[in-house]
Amino acid sequence: MQTPVSLSKSDWSLHRKGVIDQARHAEKVKEAIRGNLADIVAEEAIVTSDGESIIKVPLRSLELPRFRYDERKRQKVGQGEGDAGGGDKSANGTGHDKSTGGKQAGNEPGIDYFEAEVTIDDLADLLFEDLDLPNLQPKRDQEVTAKDIRYEDLRKSGIMNNLDKRRTVMQNIKRNAMAGRPRFHAIQPDDMRFRTWRQEVTRESNAVVIAMRDVSASMGEFEKYISRSFYFWMVRFLREKYTNVRLVFIVHHTEAREVDEETFFRLGESGGTRVSSAYQLALDTIQRKYDPEQWNIYPFHFSDGDNWEDDNERSIELVKKLISVCNIFGYGEIHRGGYAPLSTLMSTYSSINDDKFIGVTITGKKDVYPALRQFFHKRTLEAAA
Repeated sequence: MQTPVSLSKSDWSLHRKGVIDQARHAEKVKEAIRGNLADIVAEEAIVTSDGESIIKVPLRSLELPRFRYDERKRQKVGQGEGDAGGGDKSANGTGHDKSTGGKQAGNEPGIDYFEAEVTIDDLADLLFEDLDLPNLQPKRDQEVTAKDIRYEDLRKSGIMNNLDKRRTVMQNIKRNAMAGRPRFHAIQPDDMRFRTWRQEVTRESNAVVIAMRDVSASMGEFEKYISRSFYFWMVRFLREKYTNVRLVFIVHHTEAREVDEETFFRLGESGGTRVSSAYQLALDTIQRKYDPEQWNIYPFHFSDGDNWEDDNERSIELVKKLISVCNIFGYGEIHRGGYAPLSTLMSTYSSINDDKFIGVTITGKKDVYPALRQFFHKRTLEAAA
Protein backbone atom coordinates (compact mmCIF):
# COMPACT_ATOMS: atom_id res chain seq x y z
CA MET A 1 0.00 0.00 0.00
CA GLN A 2 1.42 3.33 -1.05
CA THR A 3 1.86 6.02 1.54
CA PRO A 4 -0.20 9.13 0.64
CA VAL A 5 1.86 12.20 -0.14
CA SER A 6 1.05 15.21 2.00
CA LEU A 7 1.82 18.78 1.06
CA SER A 8 2.76 21.11 3.86
CA LYS A 9 2.88 24.87 3.96
CA SER A 10 6.67 24.63 4.13
CA ASP A 11 6.86 23.02 0.68
CA TRP A 12 8.77 25.74 -1.17
CA SER A 13 8.12 24.16 -4.58
CA LEU A 14 4.62 25.62 -4.37
CA HIS A 15 5.97 29.11 -3.83
CA ARG A 16 8.25 28.79 -6.89
CA LYS A 17 5.43 28.06 -9.30
CA GLY A 18 5.02 31.72 -10.21
CA VAL A 19 8.73 32.03 -10.96
CA ILE A 20 8.65 28.83 -13.05
CA ASP A 21 5.63 30.06 -15.02
CA GLN A 22 7.30 33.41 -15.60
CA ALA A 23 10.47 31.75 -16.90
CA ARG A 24 8.39 29.50 -19.15
CA HIS A 25 6.56 32.53 -20.53
CA ALA A 26 9.85 34.36 -21.19
CA GLU A 27 11.20 31.33 -23.06
CA LYS A 28 8.02 31.13 -25.17
CA VAL A 29 8.42 34.81 -26.06
CA LYS A 30 12.01 34.17 -27.18
CA GLU A 31 10.90 31.19 -29.27
CA ALA A 32 8.23 33.31 -30.96
CA ILE A 33 10.74 36.07 -31.72
CA ARG A 34 13.31 33.63 -33.09
CA GLY A 35 10.65 32.14 -35.37
CA ASN A 36 9.70 35.57 -36.72
CA LEU A 37 13.04 37.38 -36.88
CA ALA A 38 12.88 37.79 -40.66
CA ASP A 39 9.52 39.58 -40.35
CA ILE A 40 10.41 41.63 -37.26
CA VAL A 41 13.85 42.89 -38.32
CA ALA A 42 12.62 44.96 -41.26
CA GLU A 43 9.67 46.58 -39.46
CA GLU A 44 9.55 50.25 -40.39
CA ALA A 45 8.71 51.29 -36.81
CA ILE A 46 12.06 49.85 -35.70
CA VAL A 47 14.24 51.25 -38.46
CA THR A 48 12.83 54.77 -38.11
CA SER A 49 12.85 54.74 -34.31
CA ASP A 50 15.27 56.37 -31.92
CA GLY A 51 16.44 52.97 -30.69
CA GLU A 52 14.18 52.89 -27.65
CA SER A 53 10.98 51.56 -29.19
CA ILE A 54 9.00 48.62 -27.86
CA ILE A 55 7.97 45.93 -30.34
CA LYS A 56 4.73 44.00 -30.01
CA VAL A 57 5.01 40.33 -31.01
CA PRO A 58 1.80 38.24 -31.40
CA LEU A 59 2.00 35.06 -29.34
CA ARG A 60 -0.39 32.17 -28.96
CA SER A 61 -1.63 32.09 -25.39
CA LEU A 62 -0.86 29.11 -23.18
CA GLU A 63 -3.75 27.35 -21.48
CA LEU A 64 -3.29 24.75 -18.78
CA PRO A 65 -5.27 21.51 -19.22
CA ARG A 66 -8.41 21.29 -17.09
CA PHE A 67 -11.73 19.47 -16.87
CA ARG A 68 -14.84 21.21 -18.15
CA TYR A 69 -18.02 20.16 -16.40
CA ASP A 70 -21.46 20.31 -18.00
CA GLU A 71 -23.49 22.11 -15.39
CA ARG A 72 -26.75 21.40 -17.26
CA LYS A 73 -25.93 17.69 -17.41
CA ARG A 74 -27.27 17.30 -20.95
CA GLN A 75 -26.75 14.07 -22.86
CA LYS A 76 -24.21 14.18 -25.68
CA VAL A 77 -23.45 11.59 -28.35
CA GLY A 78 -20.86 11.35 -31.05
CA GLN A 79 -23.10 11.42 -34.11
CA GLY A 80 -25.67 13.81 -35.53
CA GLU A 81 -29.26 13.35 -36.51
CA GLY A 82 -29.45 15.01 -39.87
CA ASP A 83 -29.26 14.30 -43.55
CA ALA A 84 -25.70 15.39 -44.21
CA GLY A 85 -24.04 13.56 -47.07
CA GLY A 86 -20.44 12.73 -47.80
CA GLY A 87 -18.25 15.80 -48.22
CA ASP A 88 -20.80 18.20 -46.71
CA LYS A 89 -19.40 20.75 -44.27
CA SER A 90 -21.20 21.65 -41.10
CA ALA A 91 -21.69 25.21 -39.98
CA ASN A 92 -19.90 24.52 -36.69
CA GLY A 93 -16.58 26.31 -36.73
CA THR A 94 -16.42 26.66 -40.52
CA GLY A 95 -18.72 29.63 -40.88
CA HIS A 96 -20.49 27.95 -43.82
CA ASP A 97 -24.24 27.27 -43.82
CA LYS A 98 -25.23 24.51 -46.25
CA SER A 99 -28.96 25.36 -46.18
CA THR A 100 -28.50 28.97 -47.27
CA GLY A 101 -25.34 28.57 -49.30
CA GLY A 102 -23.87 31.62 -47.56
CA LYS A 103 -21.59 32.34 -44.63
CA GLN A 104 -22.57 32.74 -41.03
CA ALA A 105 -20.75 33.11 -37.74
CA GLY A 106 -19.11 29.92 -36.49
CA ASN A 107 -19.71 28.63 -32.99
CA GLU A 108 -16.39 26.88 -32.28
CA PRO A 109 -13.86 28.47 -29.93
CA GLY A 110 -10.89 30.15 -31.57
CA ILE A 111 -7.25 30.37 -30.55
CA ASP A 112 -6.32 33.23 -28.25
CA TYR A 113 -3.38 35.45 -29.15
CA PHE A 114 -1.85 38.28 -27.19
CA GLU A 115 0.87 40.81 -27.96
CA ALA A 116 4.08 40.56 -25.96
CA GLU A 117 6.08 43.75 -25.63
CA VAL A 118 9.79 43.38 -26.35
CA THR A 119 12.41 46.12 -26.33
CA ILE A 120 14.80 46.58 -29.23
CA ASP A 121 17.66 45.70 -26.87
CA ASP A 122 16.09 42.29 -26.16
CA LEU A 123 15.51 41.77 -29.87
CA ALA A 124 19.10 42.73 -30.65
CA ASP A 125 20.40 40.16 -28.14
CA LEU A 126 18.57 37.40 -30.02
CA LEU A 127 19.50 38.77 -33.42
CA PHE A 128 23.22 39.14 -32.73
CA GLU A 129 23.82 36.05 -30.57
CA ASP A 130 25.55 34.09 -33.37
CA LEU A 131 26.85 36.95 -35.57
CA ASP A 132 30.53 37.91 -35.79
CA LEU A 133 32.91 39.83 -37.98
CA PRO A 134 34.13 37.14 -40.42
CA ASN A 135 37.80 36.41 -41.05
CA LEU A 136 38.83 38.64 -38.15
CA GLN A 137 42.63 38.54 -37.99
CA PRO A 138 45.00 39.54 -35.17
CA LYS A 139 46.31 42.94 -36.18
CA ARG A 140 47.56 45.77 -33.97
CA ASP A 141 45.96 44.86 -30.68
CA GLN A 142 44.58 47.55 -28.42
CA GLU A 143 43.73 47.19 -24.78
CA VAL A 144 40.00 47.42 -24.09
CA THR A 145 38.69 47.64 -20.56
CA ALA A 146 35.87 45.20 -19.91
CA LYS A 147 32.52 46.67 -18.87
CA ASP A 148 31.77 43.99 -16.26
CA ILE A 149 33.26 44.28 -12.79
CA ARG A 150 34.25 41.09 -10.99
CA TYR A 151 34.46 40.72 -7.21
CA GLU A 152 37.16 38.14 -6.67
CA ASP A 153 38.70 38.72 -3.22
CA LEU A 154 37.95 39.71 0.40
CA ARG A 155 39.71 42.23 2.61
CA LYS A 156 39.39 43.42 6.20
CA SER A 157 39.07 47.05 5.11
CA GLY A 158 37.11 48.85 2.47
CA ILE A 159 34.11 51.06 1.84
CA MET A 160 30.81 50.17 3.47
CA ASN A 161 29.08 49.76 0.09
CA ASN A 162 31.28 46.73 -0.54
CA LEU A 163 30.65 45.11 2.86
CA ASP A 164 30.00 41.38 2.51
CA LYS A 165 27.30 40.95 5.14
CA ARG A 166 27.13 37.16 5.05
CA ARG A 167 30.85 36.65 5.53
CA THR A 168 30.93 39.36 8.20
CA VAL A 169 28.24 37.54 10.18
CA MET A 170 30.03 34.21 9.75
CA GLN A 171 33.30 35.72 10.95
CA ASN A 172 31.54 37.18 14.01
CA ILE A 173 29.96 33.82 14.91
CA LYS A 174 33.29 32.07 14.43
CA ARG A 175 35.08 34.54 16.71
CA ASN A 176 32.40 34.21 19.38
CA ALA A 177 32.45 30.41 19.13
CA MET A 178 36.19 30.37 19.75
CA ALA A 179 35.51 32.39 22.89
CA GLY A 180 32.88 29.88 24.05
CA ARG A 181 29.83 31.95 22.95
CA PRO A 182 28.69 30.47 19.60
CA ARG A 183 26.25 33.18 18.52
CA PHE A 184 26.00 36.37 16.51
CA HIS A 185 26.73 39.26 18.86
CA ALA A 186 28.78 42.46 19.14
CA ILE A 187 30.42 42.97 15.74
CA GLN A 188 34.04 44.07 15.99
CA PRO A 189 36.11 45.77 13.26
CA ASP A 190 38.08 42.53 12.84
CA ASP A 191 34.86 40.73 11.89
CA MET A 192 34.18 42.88 8.87
CA ARG A 193 34.91 41.53 5.41
CA PHE A 194 34.81 43.68 2.28
CA ARG A 195 34.63 42.55 -1.31
CA THR A 196 37.30 43.83 -3.69
CA TRP A 197 36.81 44.18 -7.43
CA ARG A 198 38.81 44.60 -10.57
CA GLN A 199 38.12 45.22 -14.25
CA GLU A 200 39.49 42.72 -16.71
CA VAL A 201 41.52 44.14 -19.56
CA THR A 202 40.94 42.43 -22.88
CA ARG A 203 42.61 42.87 -26.25
CA GLU A 204 40.62 43.48 -29.40
CA SER A 205 41.96 43.72 -32.94
CA ASN A 206 41.40 46.92 -34.89
CA ALA A 207 38.66 46.85 -37.52
CA VAL A 208 37.06 49.39 -39.82
CA VAL A 209 33.74 48.89 -41.60
CA ILE A 210 33.11 51.00 -44.72
CA ALA A 211 29.39 51.37 -45.43
CA MET A 212 28.59 52.48 -48.99
CA ARG A 213 25.07 53.37 -50.14
CA ASP A 214 23.75 54.18 -53.60
CA VAL A 215 21.67 57.39 -53.44
CA SER A 216 21.12 57.84 -57.19
CA ALA A 217 17.69 58.61 -58.69
CA SER A 218 17.10 54.95 -59.59
CA MET A 219 16.96 54.08 -55.88
CA GLY A 220 13.24 54.28 -55.08
CA GLU A 221 11.52 54.28 -51.70
CA PHE A 222 11.73 50.50 -51.33
CA GLU A 223 15.42 50.35 -52.25
CA LYS A 224 16.25 53.18 -49.85
CA TYR A 225 14.29 51.53 -47.06
CA ILE A 226 16.00 48.15 -47.49
CA SER A 227 19.50 49.63 -47.51
CA ARG A 228 18.74 51.73 -44.43
CA SER A 229 17.24 48.73 -42.66
CA PHE A 230 20.34 46.60 -43.26
CA TYR A 231 22.75 49.32 -42.19
CA PHE A 232 20.62 50.15 -39.12
CA TRP A 233 21.10 46.64 -37.75
CA MET A 234 24.71 46.42 -38.94
CA VAL A 235 25.71 49.58 -37.05
CA ARG A 236 23.87 48.44 -33.91
CA PHE A 237 25.48 44.99 -34.10
CA LEU A 238 29.00 46.41 -34.44
CA ARG A 239 28.61 48.88 -31.59
CA GLU A 240 27.11 46.36 -29.20
CA LYS A 241 29.52 43.52 -29.90
CA TYR A 242 32.81 45.29 -30.62
CA THR A 243 34.52 48.12 -28.79
CA ASN A 244 37.33 48.86 -31.21
CA VAL A 245 35.51 49.11 -34.56
CA ARG A 246 35.42 52.30 -36.62
CA LEU A 247 32.71 53.16 -39.12
CA VAL A 248 33.10 55.05 -42.37
CA PHE A 249 29.97 56.20 -44.25
CA ILE A 250 30.06 56.82 -48.01
CA VAL A 251 27.17 57.82 -50.31
CA HIS A 252 27.37 58.04 -54.08
CA HIS A 253 25.53 58.82 -57.31
CA THR A 254 27.90 59.76 -60.14
CA GLU A 255 30.22 61.10 -57.45
CA ALA A 256 31.00 59.80 -53.97
CA ARG A 257 31.61 61.58 -50.70
CA GLU A 258 32.18 60.63 -47.09
CA VAL A 259 29.40 61.79 -44.76
CA ASP A 260 28.43 61.57 -41.11
CA GLU A 261 26.08 58.89 -39.84
CA GLU A 262 22.94 61.06 -39.76
CA THR A 263 23.43 62.22 -43.36
CA PHE A 264 24.11 58.66 -44.46
CA PHE A 265 20.72 57.47 -43.24
CA ARG A 266 18.69 60.52 -44.25
CA LEU A 267 20.09 61.54 -47.64
CA GLY A 268 17.58 61.28 -50.52
CA GLU A 269 18.12 60.21 -54.10
CA SER A 270 19.29 62.23 -57.12
CA GLY A 271 21.47 61.98 -60.23
CA GLY A 272 22.92 59.07 -62.18
CA THR A 273 25.07 56.19 -60.99
CA ARG A 274 28.81 55.55 -61.13
CA VAL A 275 29.57 52.84 -58.61
CA SER A 276 33.30 53.11 -59.17
CA SER A 277 33.32 56.54 -57.49
CA ALA A 278 32.40 54.93 -54.14
CA TYR A 279 34.99 52.16 -54.50
CA GLN A 280 37.73 54.63 -55.41
CA LEU A 281 36.91 56.78 -52.39
CA ALA A 282 36.97 53.68 -50.16
CA LEU A 283 40.41 52.74 -51.48
CA ASP A 284 41.69 56.30 -50.97
CA THR A 285 40.34 56.29 -47.40
CA ILE A 286 42.05 52.98 -46.65
CA GLN A 287 45.33 54.25 -48.08
CA ARG A 288 45.19 57.45 -46.01
CA LYS A 289 43.91 56.13 -42.66
CA TYR A 290 43.74 52.35 -42.41
CA ASP A 291 46.89 50.40 -43.14
CA PRO A 292 45.83 46.79 -43.98
CA GLU A 293 48.78 45.55 -41.93
CA GLN A 294 47.19 47.06 -38.83
CA TRP A 295 43.45 47.04 -39.59
CA ASN A 296 40.80 44.47 -40.43
CA ILE A 297 38.84 46.08 -43.28
CA TYR A 298 35.19 45.36 -44.21
CA PRO A 299 33.63 47.28 -47.15
CA PHE A 300 29.88 46.84 -47.76
CA HIS A 301 27.92 48.28 -50.66
CA PHE A 302 24.18 48.35 -51.38
CA SER A 303 22.69 49.35 -54.72
CA ASP A 304 19.91 48.48 -57.15
CA GLY A 305 22.55 47.42 -59.68
CA ASP A 306 21.57 50.15 -62.15
CA ASN A 307 25.05 51.36 -63.05
CA TRP A 308 26.39 53.26 -66.05
CA GLU A 309 27.48 50.40 -68.32
CA ASP A 310 30.80 51.99 -69.24
CA ASP A 311 31.59 52.01 -65.51
CA ASN A 312 31.14 48.27 -64.86
CA GLU A 313 34.64 47.23 -65.93
CA ARG A 314 36.27 49.89 -63.78
CA SER A 315 34.03 48.89 -60.87
CA ILE A 316 35.13 45.26 -60.97
CA GLU A 317 38.79 46.30 -61.14
CA LEU A 318 38.34 48.40 -58.00
CA VAL A 319 36.43 45.58 -56.26
CA LYS A 320 39.38 43.26 -56.86
CA LYS A 321 41.73 45.87 -55.39
CA LEU A 322 39.49 46.19 -52.35
CA ILE A 323 39.39 42.41 -51.95
CA SER A 324 43.19 42.31 -51.94
CA VAL A 325 43.33 44.53 -48.83
CA CYS A 326 40.13 43.62 -46.98
CA ASN A 327 38.82 40.66 -44.96
CA ILE A 328 35.60 40.36 -46.96
CA PHE A 329 33.78 42.53 -49.49
CA GLY A 330 29.98 42.50 -49.26
CA TYR A 331 27.71 43.58 -52.10
CA GLY A 332 23.92 43.67 -51.73
CA GLU A 333 21.63 44.22 -54.71
CA ILE A 334 18.02 45.22 -54.16
CA HIS A 335 15.18 44.21 -56.51
CA ARG A 336 11.59 44.71 -55.45
CA GLY A 337 9.22 41.79 -55.96
CA GLY A 338 9.91 38.15 -56.68
CA TYR A 339 12.41 36.76 -59.16
CA ALA A 340 14.63 39.40 -60.72
CA PRO A 341 17.27 38.85 -63.43
CA LEU A 342 20.86 39.72 -62.64
CA SER A 343 21.73 43.34 -63.30
CA THR A 344 24.69 44.19 -65.48
CA LEU A 345 26.60 45.03 -62.31
CA MET A 346 25.87 41.72 -60.56
CA SER A 347 26.53 39.85 -63.81
CA THR A 348 29.94 41.53 -63.96
CA TYR A 349 30.67 40.54 -60.34
CA SER A 350 29.70 36.92 -61.03
CA SER A 351 33.10 36.48 -62.67
CA ILE A 352 34.87 37.14 -59.35
CA ASN A 353 36.18 33.86 -57.98
CA ASP A 354 37.26 34.77 -54.48
CA ASP A 355 35.97 33.51 -51.13
CA LYS A 356 36.22 37.04 -49.73
CA PHE A 357 33.54 38.34 -52.11
CA ILE A 358 29.98 37.86 -50.84
CA GLY A 359 27.05 38.91 -53.01
CA VAL A 360 23.38 38.79 -51.99
CA THR A 361 20.13 39.74 -53.70
CA ILE A 362 17.25 41.20 -51.69
CA THR A 363 13.74 41.13 -53.16
CA GLY A 364 11.67 41.77 -50.01
CA LYS A 365 11.82 42.84 -46.38
CA LYS A 366 12.20 39.24 -45.23
CA ASP A 367 15.57 39.04 -46.99
CA VAL A 368 17.25 41.62 -44.73
CA TYR A 369 17.83 39.19 -41.85
CA PRO A 370 19.27 36.41 -44.09
CA ALA A 371 21.57 39.03 -45.65
CA LEU A 372 22.85 39.99 -42.20
CA ARG A 373 23.52 36.35 -41.40
CA GLN A 374 25.26 35.77 -44.73
CA PHE A 375 27.57 38.77 -44.37
CA PHE A 376 28.31 38.34 -40.65
CA HIS A 377 28.38 34.58 -40.38
CA LYS A 378 31.45 33.58 -38.41
CA ARG A 379 34.00 32.11 -40.76
CA THR A 380 37.73 31.93 -41.34
CA LEU A 381 39.72 31.95 -44.54
CA GLU A 382 40.75 28.35 -43.90
CA ALA A 383 37.13 27.27 -43.39
CA ALA A 384 36.00 29.15 -46.47
CA ALA A 385 38.66 27.46 -48.55
